[in-house]
Amino acid sequence: MDLEVELCFPQLINFSCRRILRPHSTSMLIYFSLSSLSWLTVTLNLLVIISIAHFKQLHTPTNILLLSLAVSDFFVGFLIIFQILLIDGCWYLGDLMCIIYYIIDYIITSASVENMVLISVDCYVAVCNPFQYPTTITQKRVCVCVSLCWMFSTVCVFIVFKGNLEQPGRFNSCSGECVAVFDQVAGLIDILFFCIGPVTVIIILYVRVFVVAVSQARAMRSHVIAISLQSTVKVNLKKSELKSARTLGVVACTFLICICPYFFLSLTSEGTELNVLSFAFFLFYLNSCLNPIIYIIFYPWFRKSIKLIFTLQILKPGSSEFNLV
Repeated sequence: MDLEVELCFPQLINFSCRRILRPHSTSMLIYFSLSSLSWLTVTLNLLVIISIAHFKQLHTPTNILLLSLAVSDFFVGFLIIFQILLIDGCWYLGDLMCIIYYIIDYIITSASVENMVLISVDCYVAVCNPFQYPTTITQKRVCVCVSLCWMFSTVCVFIVFKGNLEQPGRFNSCSGECVAVFDQVAGLIDILFFCIGPVTVIIILYVRVFVVAVSQARAMRSHVIAISLQSTVKVNLKKSELKSARTLGVVACTFLICICPYFFLSLTSEGTELNVLSFAFFLFYLNSCLNPIIYIIFYPWFRKSIKLIFTLQILKPGSSEFNLV
């Protein structure tokens, strides 16, 4: 086979990395899948961002968390473009751009993980302490927590990538490679704060939410006939909270299903087949596209807002005051 076809940089015969040679049909399938995923992820999450940001009725603590998650998912859609560029295994954008890509990717994905933790806490308080929720989970507190979440991810990224920032490309074994290496301290921070820690917290909180939700559902069914008007309001409130908890639970479960294989393989990737790693990576990015689809299925207000956006009703004066719930 022609050596120029095998190398990323044919002019650097002794230093160039080798391409990943696949059948043309396989490469086109990967290109089409990633391109479609990127377009859907960007478009759907942009609809979530516009909906929550524009309509004042949607400015609730829970929706602010969903807005923050949609922002991170929106940028994940753009990051997929870089994976399209890496279909043949060659990085052509230089060492500095490689590190910038890793930094942006780390901030966005770690912020997404932290957002899921905040969403789990919000759901836990809403179901387990419903009458304290309005005073405990306020819009101001949620905004502060979301800001701290993004700030924490930004600070951590410079600690984790400190060695890579000192000399971009120092860990590349050949030209056309884009790798980043963590030291022990950076790896420990990454595992504790963005892998094992968040996943453990999410699982514990949702197990507690599930137990409480089941007990509340049974209590409502057994007392629904003999309740007063005041109790009816409380029951309806609990039903609304349980419905919201169910939706957020689906989001959290989808997150864990998509993210855990990637985290597991990132810790034990030595000797793992490339196809397995590629699938885990694809599943990791797929989660950002699935979240808006879950909102479409479970949230009537999101379906209404999409209709208003596509019919350009949001351009009318006073459209931010429309009733969606």
